[in-house]
Amino acid sequence: MTDCWNTDTGEAVYRSRDAIKNLKIKVRIERVTSTSALSQHLQQQFLSRQDRGAIELETLSSQGQTGDNEEELVVGWQEKFFSQYEMELFQNEAACQTPLDRQYHTEVKALNRGKGRRNRRIFTYTDHDRYTSCLPLHQLHATDIFTTKSNPTFLAERMASVRHRRQERRTMDSSVPKSKIINWEPTEEFVRNRHVVNNVMQTMHIMGDLGASGRLGQKENECLLATIKTDGCGTVIVKPDFNKGKEPYRIVTEGERREVWRLTVENVSAPMKPEDKVREQNMYKDLYIRHKDYLNSLVGQDFEMPPLGILRYMMNGEIVSAQGFEYDNLYIHFFMELPNNWSSRPFQSMSGVTQTCRTKTLGKENIAFFSYPFNFEAFYMTEKESDHSVPQWPVLYFKVLSLDSWQRYRTEGYGYLLFPAMPGKHTMTCHTWRPLQMGTVSALRRFFIGGSPELEDHSYVRIPGTFKGERLSRFGFCTETSGSVTFNLNCIQQARAFVDNAMLKKRRQRVFDQLGGFSQQGAVCTILEAFQRARKKMQEAQKSLPQDLISSASQLQIESSA
Repeated sequence: MTDCWNTDTGEAVYRSRDAIKNLKIKVRIERVTSTSALSQHLQQQFLSRQDRGAIELETLSSQGQTGDNEEELVVGWQEKFFSQYEMELFQNEAACQTPLDRQYHTEVKALNRGKGRRNRRIFTYTDHDRYTSCLPLHQLHATDIFTTKSNPTFLAERMASVRHRRQERRTMDSSVPKSKIINWEPTEEFVRNRHVVNNVMQTMHIMGDLGASGRLGQKENECLLATIKTDGCGTVIVKPDFNKGKEPYRIVTEGERREVWRLTVENVSAPMKPEDKVREQNMYKDLYIRHKDYLNSLVGQDFEMPPLGILRYMMNGEIVSAQGFEYDNLYIHFFMELPNNWSSRPFQSMSGVTQTCRTKTLGKENIAFFSYPFNFEAFYMTEKESDHSVPQWPVLYFKVLSLDSWQRYRTEGYGYLLFPAMPGKHTMTCHTWRPLQMGTVSALRRFFIGGSPELEDHSYVRIPGTFKGERLSRFGFCTETSGSVTFNLNCIQQARAFVDNAMLKKRRQRVFDQLGGFSQQGAVCTILEAFQRARKKMQEAQKSLPQDLISSASQLQIESSA
């Protein structure tokens, strides 16, 4: 029979939004040894022999299957069922000292006057009972056996003291001086006395009296069947778990008889009716709406908005790391450049320097993790209403440098970062290069005394601000590829045009509206620049065509627009 038992006796945690008072648990215990086991064994023998009469079988089964060998009881949350020991104890009014004892005395007298109690072997200890101080809670052994004799655990002892402190409202022990709050070398006795378990959960125990038929009401025969705990957040802990159609648990009593009992624990709570479920959903929906309105009333609607026709651009950035550079002890110097029609606040910092960071070897790369935060805020506004030029985005230029033990720096690389045109989070990796001076003397100077060729104008990394020609030539300029720098950018765009839905539905005639449309569609600046170059080439090609072809093309354009 060892293969027909449920060995998974661990506790199970459930979450429920229903009230805990609706919990109903059906507990069933059945004796499988002694007279009942003999009856089953004899029944199998007589069924295999068809020549025997049925009178002996009925006689044996009637003698073996009595009501004392099994019991089934439905228990509600914190529902009190008295044991035979409690029935005898609370009948005597002189033994009742606390208000709870006197209440139990009244209930026991009512049960004696009425039809009696429904239970015989199964009873309960509620959260109000002092079961932790008067009852040794039995443990579940590794062989899945509930025993009727066991020593109380350390947790049970401490829980008993906690419950006494909470009921008697004792003050906290302040014998520990304030100058010695932390004990770095606590003794075992100190840990036992000072370690207080704060129990914030309500507990209920379902017990069973597994004594002989004529010996009910003895404390040594009481056995813990199930434990239910819950808190105010909807968490319900059941140990052991509900059977859910699995085999029953096994309980083996100690002593000379060594009886074996079956334990079945089932959840028989009444399911919620459809109309009650709909009513609950509507109640939660109304509650969430009211909470949302309450939060909106606290926040308000008076948000800071930029003036009409101005785009506000905010960026919270982070210089994450740098890798692939020649020397250690790196730091980064960066600054922002604003194109035409862009402006910033007077107190806005346009540059910054990170801390010096040593590299860490990860795989085959030496990486310096900066995690340096910075923020930037700018405003875009067109000067003319009929300006249809492509907007240019701000640029972040940066320079990576290294520092040696003599506090001498050398340039490791230059790079730039174009601000994203689309709002949101962006992770960008920018590759760098540095000017290279040919010859052995320059390499020796860089190694021994530091220093290296530098750029007078940092915008030369991209397009110099002073450049006004058509082609930028870097012929003869020697460079060397260096490492890369990783950025995390969180961009926000704010404008009244984004809020006004009626304005968004209209045809965008202004450059600002075009800017909003491009940012919403996720277009990038490089595509826009390519479009402008193609448009200029088309205009130059039209100038070289004969006049009659241009007039016919314009006529076709007028007809198509009509």
